[in-house]
Amino acid sequence: MRTHLSNLLARGPNQTTAFLPDPNVETLAETLVAFANADGGTILVGITPDGMVTGDVLSEDVEGVLAQALGLCRPPVATEWGQAELPQGTVIHIGVARSPELHSLADGRVLIRHGPENRPLSGDAIRQLAATKSSGDFETEPVGGATRTDLDDAVIEEYMEKRAERGRRPVSGTVDDHLVSIGALTPDGTPTVSGMLLFGQRPQEFLPQSGVVFVHFVGTEPRGKDGLAGYGRRAELEGPLARLLEAAWNIVWEEMRVGAVVTDLRREEKPEYPRFAVREALVNAVAHRDYRLSGRRVEIRMFEDRLEVVSPGGLPGYITVDNIVEEHFSRNPRIVAGLFQWGYIEELGLGIDRMIEEMLQHGHPAPEFKATPYSFSVTLRNVRERRPVPVWEQNMNERQMRALTHVREFGRITNRDYRAICPNVSAETLRLDLADLVDKGLLLKIGDKRGTYYILK
Repeated sequence: MRTHLSNLLARGPNQTTAFLPDPNVETLAETLVAFANADGGTILVGITPDGMVTGDVLSEDVEGVLAQALGLCRPPVATEWGQAELPQGTVIHIGVARSPELHSLADGRVLIRHGPENRPLSGDAIRQLAATKSSGDFETEPVGGATRTDLDDAVIEEYMEKRAERGRRPVSGTVDDHLVSIGALTPDGTPTVSGMLLFGQRPQEFLPQSGVVFVHFVGTEPRGKDGLAGYGRRAELEGPLARLLEAAWNIVWEEMRVGAVVTDLRREEKPEYPRFAVREALVNAVAHRDYRLSGRRVEIRMFEDRLEVVSPGGLPGYITVDNIVEEHFSRNPRIVAGLFQWGYIEELGLGIDRMIEEMLQHGHPAPEFKATPYSFSVTLRNVRERRPVPVWEQNMNERQMRALTHVREFGRITNRDYRAICPNVSAETLRLDLADLVDKGLLLKIGDKRGTYYILK
């Protein structure tokens, strides 16, 4: 447990970890509700925001505060807690599982975990989250007709090794005990949907919708000339999710154009699309798709001018195209956790903004996101003539890149435009962003007060 806590301390507060220096009833209740409504997590009491152990926390005090905090949660949140002795002092750890119910505080507020913060939700977002939770937790359902022998022991062993490396400690107990604890097996040993998808020998025999289809079209449209086939290569990919991701990446890489530039006598390969952006699109598609939708598989469509990754199922929870950069919610938290331990997901909630950043820094347009009730697609567009990335652009944050993209497209940007692009960022932060772009000599400020707007300098 000490090694696990040390790892949590090293990573700092994030989507699934919170630090509380002292046991405060209201803050603890808010964090319990936020974790239960999101992906679950661990609350460490006796830790300052910068990761220092206070050393003055008593378990009996925390127990009393936790009881009061749970009394403020509607309905109560399921928790497990204990204490650990670190060299710097005592730390209380409170585990919160993701809940199939929607939780609120006694005053009616509904919170969700957003990175290292607890964020309140608005009415529409609350209704959307409630609708998602009421649909049930499909990934925990047992797979009819499957037995423990349908799981691949070699794949499980690989996962256990990766998990031990990431946690820097071996997993205690038997392998099957661990599979039960992560929801891959039911207590009676039946594989669940998440267990079959992560570790199955032939998952598509039980869940045929879990495969991936790759198609490389010869032009910019999904059809050929004169009624002929419009694609140069088509492949159907199968296997557990880790193998699916490897196969999908390999086939995209094989079909991707790779150029080269020579700098200081060194040859550097320049792929058609940034590696991280492609990987993130593929991982998100298999991790967050709605596996209840039978008859529909993840589709990867490569065209002359773009790469499309289409995932069955609309956006999960309260996520929309407008807030997808700032917010995080997993439809399949156990699958996401498994891919995280495997190393396919670096840190929860940080992939979309980095995908945008990578595309812009490589001279491409930002990714395009499109959501319907039954599908979500990511489109990466390529640019044949790539421009070098100036030093000043490398030092911009993702919001500022989006602001410049807006100016290039519409000729100007106002404070109201910027707030619409980044709706969950404070007005002062956005004002400082624009002032910084002016200071860098990229934008020119025109007008004053309400009539202010910015253009390219």
